Amino acid sequence: MNILVTGAAGFIGSHLVEQLLAMGHSIISLDNLSTGKKAYLDSSLSHENHTFVHGSILDRSLLIDLMDSCDAVIHLAAVLGVKNLVNDPLKVIEGNIDGTRNILEIAYAKRIKVVFASTSEIYGKNEKIPYTEESDRVLGPTSKNRWCYATAKALDEHLCFAYAEKGLPVTIVRYFNAYGPRAQTSDYGMVIPKFIKLALKGQPITVYGDGTQTRSFTYIDDTIQGTILCIDNKWDGEVFNIGRPEEISINELAEKIKQMCQSNSDIVHIPYEEVYGDKYEDTNQRVPDITKSEQLLQFHPSTSINDGLQQTIEWYKNAIDGREQK
Repeated sequence: MNILVTGAAGFIGSHLVEQLLAMGHSIISLDNLSTGKKAYLDSSLSHENHTFVHGSILDRSLLIDLMDSCDAVIHLAAVLGVKNLVNDPLKVIEGNIDGTRNILEIAYAKRIKVVFASTSEIYGKNEKIPYTEESDRVLGPTSKNRWCYATAKALDEHLCFAYAEKGLPVTIVRYFNAYGPRAQTSDYGMVIPKFIKLALKGQPITVYGDGTQTRSFTYIDDTIQGTILCIDNKWDGEVFNIGRPEEISINELAEKIKQMCQSNSDIVHIPYEEVYGDKYEDTNQRVPDITKSEQLLQFHPSTSINDGLQQTIEWYKNAIDGREQK
C-alpha cells in the first residue's frame, strides 16, 4: 500500500514509519517539525520506498497533492502537551480540528482509508474505571484550558464518525500513554522520558501533585501493533482502545525509574498550581478496557512496564549527550 503518515517525525510516527516500511509499504512522511525531529527518521530516509515532506496538515493544497497517490492515511499529527493546552489553547483547538477536517474532507473525496489517532484524554475525569470505548466523557469546566485538547479530539472523532456514515473508510484508535525510545523530554513531552532524563543526570525527579494519580503506560511496539491492525477496512467506523491495562501510580513510577537508573536523585513533589497556574486539573486514574481490541483486532500488548522501561532507559543513556534531546 501507499500510505501517508502525518506527524511522521514524532515519537509514534517515526516508529510507525519504520515498521510500515519493514512490512513492504511505500510511505510518504509529512511533518512540520514543530515538535518532531527529522533525525528520528534517519534510519529510514534513504529507503527507496520512503519520501519525506516538510509541510503542514493545515496546507490543504499540499494534502491534495500528497493524497492523490495514497491508499491510506494514518493521521498522527496533532498539537499536544500540557504546556500547549494550558498556555496556548487556541493553537491546540485550531491545529487539531482544522488539520483533521482537511484530512477527512480530502480522503472522502478520494475514497482513501483513514486511521485517526485519538487519545485516552477523551474520557476526561470519568471515575468509572476501566474505560471501554463506550464509556462516558466527563470533563471539567470550559474555563479550564486543560480540557481543550480532549474537546478538540472529541470533535475530531465526531467528524470521523460523521464521515464514516457517508461512506468514508475510517477507524479511530485511542492511545493510552505511549512511551519508549524517542519520546520527548521537553516541556511538551511525557512523564516517563522526563523522569528518565532527570534520573540519569542525578537531578531531582519532579512529581506534580501528590503522585497518587495512576496511569496505564503502553510501550511503543505495542502501540504500533494496534495502529497497524486498524488499517484493515473491516474495522471501518470503529473505535479501539490501544493500551495496556497494567496500572501504576506516578509515585511508584518515579521510584521504579530511579532504581532502574541506579540514580541518587531525590523525588520531589510540586503543586500543579506552581507549574500551570489555575488552568489545569489532573485525573486520578486512566485505565483502558481492551476487551474489544483483543477480541476484534487480536491486539495483545506484550511488553511489561519493567521491560519497556529498561529498553527506554538504555536508549536515553545513549542519547543523554543532548543530540537527541534538545
